[in-house]
Amino acid sequence: MNATISASELARALTTGNPPVLLDVRWQLSMAKAAGEPPFDGWAAYAAGHLPGAVFVDLDRELASAPGAHGRHPLPDLAEFGAAMRRAGVSSRTPVVVYDGGLGWGAARAWWLLRWTGHPDVRVLDGGLPAWEGPLETSEPAPAEGDFTPVPSATGLLDADGAAALARSGVLLDARAGERYRGEVEPIDRVGGHIPGAVSAPTTENVGPDGRFLPAGELRARFEDLGASGDAPVGVYCGSGVSGAHEVLALAVAGIPAALYVGSWSEWSSDPERPVAVGPDPQ
Repeated sequence: MNATISASELARALTTGNPPVLLDVRWQLSMAKAAGEPPFDGWAAYAAGHLPGAVFVDLDRELASAPGAHGRHPLPDLAEFGAAMRRAGVSSRTPVVVYDGGLGWGAARAWWLLRWTGHPDVRVLDGGLPAWEGPLETSEPAPAEGDFTPVPSATGLLDADGAAALARSGVLLDARAGERYRGEVEPIDRVGGHIPGAVSAPTTENVGPDGRFLPAGELRARFEDLGASGDAPVGVYCGSGVSGAHEVLALAVAGIPAALYVGSWSEWSSDPERPVAVGPDPQ
């Protein structure tokens, strides 16, 4: 099953007898609060125009629990997540396509959660809303209740200890910007740097200028150069498990399975007892 879908493929899929459920997950990490500006409003963006029939999903409230000891975007309560997905019309036998404003991070978080909890057919609109050339609508749909019940997989998820172990025994990729990995700046979390043994792999380098993923062969070559060929277990973390999901998605496009450390740096760095590495080298 492909992890992404092009806008033209989606347009055709919407005309079939089993069209996908569309989820709009527009979200972006914002530094606006520190600058005294209002934060990004995904709902307002959705209300101004969305794919016909798409249902808005709030990443902060429906794809994550409240910030706390396990990071800024810890796993959601699975019963509440399942209820949110059913309200959006998600059923186990119906394909799902998720999209966002083009960055891909919010959509990837929804993709990862649905896949990890057992949905068999979820894809991300490559390039997000900017790639869509069809009509938009502003009305809010009222989909029929879905039947999806999340059943988490025994694999694909890392905790802090698992991430630390994987950095030693496999390949742990850090999807944040290089300057945060090196510890030169840290605009959000307690301290800068990276998990010892992790390899810098900014997720922004997985896409082209239009926000669409690089071809699968190019992605695979990139990850192999970083040591992630799939021969050893691969894991990913970021700041709070959002852009890291986008890197897991890029790895899936490349044909390399990977687990996600959802707590990511926001959880790891909150504990002063955990080691922190700085500089360009993993150790």
